[in-house]
Amino acid sequence: MEKIWLKSYPKGIPADIEPSPFNNLNELFTRSCEQYADNQAFYQMGHTITYAQLAEQVDSFAAYLQQHFALKKGDRIALMLPNCLQYPVALFAAFRIGLIVVNVNPLYTVRELGQVLKDSRAKAIVVLNVVANTLEKVMEEVPIDHVIITGLGDLLSFPKGALLNFVVKHIKKKVPRYHLPQAIFFKRALRQGKNLKISPVTLTGEDTAFLQYTGGTTGYPKGAMLSHQNLLANLQQVAAWIAPVFRPGKEVVITPLPLYHIFSLMANCLLIVMQGGLSVLIANARDINSVVKTLSKMPFSVLTGVNSLYNALLDHPQFPTLDFSHVRIALGAGMALQEDVAKRWVAMTGKPLLEGYGLTETSPVVSINPLTLEAYNGSIGLPLPSTDVKICTEEGDDVPVGEVGELWVKGPQVMQGYWQRPEATDEVITKEGWFKTGDMAKCDAAGYLYIVDRKKDMINVSGFNVYPNEIEEVVMHHPGVKEVAVIGVPDEHSGEAVKLCIVRRNPSLTEAEVYQHCQHELTGYKRPKVIEFYDELPKSAVGKVLRRHLRT
Repeated sequence: MEKIWLKSYPKGIPADIEPSPFNNLNELFTRSCEQYADNQAFYQMGHTITYAQLAEQVDSFAAYLQQHFALKKGDRIALMLPNCLQYPVALFAAFRIGLIVVNVNPLYTVRELGQVLKDSRAKAIVVLNVVANTLEKVMEEVPIDHVIITGLGDLLSFPKGALLNFVVKHIKKKVPRYHLPQAIFFKRALRQGKNLKISPVTLTGEDTAFLQYTGGTTGYPKGAMLSHQNLLANLQQVAAWIAPVFRPGKEVVITPLPLYHIFSLMANCLLIVMQGGLSVLIANARDINSVVKTLSKMPFSVLTGVNSLYNALLDHPQFPTLDFSHVRIALGAGMALQEDVAKRWVAMTGKPLLEGYGLTETSPVVSINPLTLEAYNGSIGLPLPSTDVKICTEEGDDVPVGEVGELWVKGPQVMQGYWQRPEATDEVITKEGWFKTGDMAKCDAAGYLYIVDRKKDMINVSGFNVYPNEIEEVVMHHPGVKEVAVIGVPDEHSGEAVKLCIVRRNPSLTEAEVYQHCQHELTGYKRPKVIEFYDELPKSAVGKVLRRHLRT
């Protein structure tokens, strides 16, 4: 099937991308800092740094890592940071000297952190002081030689930064005691690095830029090896898609999702730097009051998020007072965008909420809806330029248009493979270069793709396949439902049964009302057998509902 059915792209979008003009991400960063030197690059809590200032800090930190720590090309450096100015400084410093970045969720448990650090064999880590005690507990088991600690306010202007660090540590008591005697402080590294020179490093597109860990939901996490060329190609693909509306050097993107997540890393950091825009960093997307406050202050033009974030924003009492007149792109990805949320968004903002799709292993973007789309269509859009897709059986045979199969992807953004796991790589990448996404999907005659559900989340009721996304979509149409997640539970008669996990919008909502709603909308085997009400649903750091936690 590939893209044979896709007769044409939206107006102005090429079918294929040109090769990137850069050999590596460091060249891209250097070009942007020269071209947009006076532009604002990143904003955090009222403080902004320009591209010229960012380049200066990157050089200082890179020189320190290379000369003081003797880190060399190919060494791994872990970044255990929330959204703060230190993240882009450390990220681009790593590229500057050819290090491989290992993004680490600051909310990791001791076990999870130990798994990633041992597997990646990172030699250095930059860690927020709030979670330094977690690092301390794994230090005896991991090969890390160098630890750099930072506070949330370290790169903010004085006295605001110092005051923030004081409040976090002494008033809010957010910094537990830790003992890391070998650690040095981020600000000290910057100061000392100013006096050091960087030795040139030769980087090619085939060199690995990231070990981006994924798959922890199903067992031991795997590090997806993303090369400089993988990321550069995906940047070219996305840039071509947004070119009709995107204004280089002028866009302001709100960044509530953490930059260590591949979606935000691409859309809100690498792409914005490539385009010379401003990324407004929000440290905690779960603090909806803070997100709304930031939106009220900034004349933003781009907003990215996941379905649950948009849903929470729409429920905030101050949301209707926000100004959306500057918005050019609002994009949802990372989890399925629900119709109810998309329609409410358009009704309240007057702007479309587009859905895109990607995976860690594809750097990450595979498809996006056209920016001219005016109404929700339930689709994840069209494949990006130079991206082939097909819907197929487990054996790789094409299924007819409109029927469900597994989505396979081939393109320059597909990862090199899993770090030190050739068997796992061979399971998901065919000899012809097709990546098996594990997502059940279908396409229509116009080429639009529709995700039905994750293969692993599919529920088997008496031999019938039930897709949680479909059930969730139906249940969300009930006005008394705020959030819902659907899982399969064991059943002695049907093998599995459908269970609804609901957060109520209306406190008086009953099981009987939900059953009645589902009876009208769903055929018998798709109807829930169990309904349970929750105060909140378990979510990942980016707000994605964790179905696996509901199964335990």
